[in-house]
Amino acid sequence: MAGLRIAILFKHRQSGRWMLPQVEELRRRGHYVVVVLPPGPGPLPTELTRRGFEVVESPFDFRFRPGPATLRDLWRLRRLLRDLRLDIVKYHLYAPALAARFASVGLRLGRVHMVVGPLFLESRVIRTVERWLWRADDVIICGTEYTSGQYAALGVPPSRRPATTPGIDTAHFSRRHYAAQQRQAARQRSGVKPGHPAEPEPAGPTSAELRAAIRTELGLAQETFLVVMVAYVYAPKRLTYNGRGIKGHDVLLPAWQAFQARHPRAHLLLIGAGFSPVGETHRRELIRRFGVDTDPSVTWLESVTEVRPYYNAADLSVSPSLSEGHGAPVEAGAMGLPSIVSDAGGLPEVVDPASGWVVPAGEVAPLEAALAAAYREFEAGELARRGEAARDRMVKFFDHGPAAETIADIVERTAAGVRTR
Repeated sequence: MAGLRIAILFKHRQSGRWMLPQVEELRRRGHYVVVVLPPGPGPLPTELTRRGFEVVESPFDFRFRPGPATLRDLWRLRRLLRDLRLDIVKYHLYAPALAARFASVGLRLGRVHMVVGPLFLESRVIRTVERWLWRADDVIICGTEYTSGQYAALGVPPSRRPATTPGIDTAHFSRRHYAAQQRQAARQRSGVKPGHPAEPEPAGPTSAELRAAIRTELGLAQETFLVVMVAYVYAPKRLTYNGRGIKGHDVLLPAWQAFQARHPRAHLLLIGAGFSPVGETHRRELIRRFGVDTDPSVTWLESVTEVRPYYNAADLSVSPSLSEGHGAPVEAGAMGLPSIVSDAGGLPEVVDPASGWVVPAGEVAPLEAALAAAYREFEAGELARRGEAARDRMVKFFDHGPAAETIADIVERTAAGVRTR
């Protein structure tokens, strides 16, 4: 089935690169894809434009505020969707889902809701509303089996809630690929062309040398047990988890203090600033509450341009979230890191007994015990085997190539069903 007209609705301009393989696969199959984003610059519209996709500014900013302006802008969004003459509207995140459902009422097109993170379903209020609103979707592509189960509890039949991960580029997130890119960069800096007969090509750094360099940059001894957590800091939300931050920083930091007191040759690297101004306020409160700024065993980097160097330098990844899709452990695992994850959301789907540990969400003592177990394997030289198993698991189950094909198949089946109505 070629020649479908598909609009993707998304509310962020700064993030969302994970959707790029999906739109590329739809285009590869001969479909026209337009991406509808809020007005303004950002990395996502820039990258989409560079790749030759049409980006259209949404007349609705995906924020629902009481008043006539909301109704006016939803009507404008409806006119946009109608004028694009669409076969499919595909929406990500809950606010675009609500907007697309309301704005497309009465339009003859297919509605594909893709759910990557399950947080909104963990709000009792939203879950009650969603028990009825899901019927506006022709299909809900659930990014995790956990999310599919949540929709099953709301009465969604299996055929309308397939589970498939968005996936990641497991070739990009690999130690070998990262080291190869750094060697290529070294050749470019040297000015020596590959295969030049007069001058030997510079060897460039190996993965082990890159690992050592980052540890030196962080001021760490090479034998230090380095644990990394990659996550933005989200402000506590009133409707979920009793006002606690969902990424579990407030669980990890006390667990780390207890663990590190008995294992002084260990260091925690946190990567991620506040996702918003209120998220940054919450991060600074965490730093104050747990004395992070005076703890030499903890380094907190607000942002980095590239996470692979830090995964390459680390021994273990930790994700103690209260709510999560598949999250950072997929990238960490592809880079050959074992993970400790909480049992929240889709995280247990990422880790198996050979590649990491699963602990109860929100509990400090089990997380501390898992850190100690990982440390014992690190000391015995056995932890790297878990990293190899993690890498194999990510390539087998979480690569974005097969995932994009599966998602494109679902979109095409949905369009075929709409045409036969």
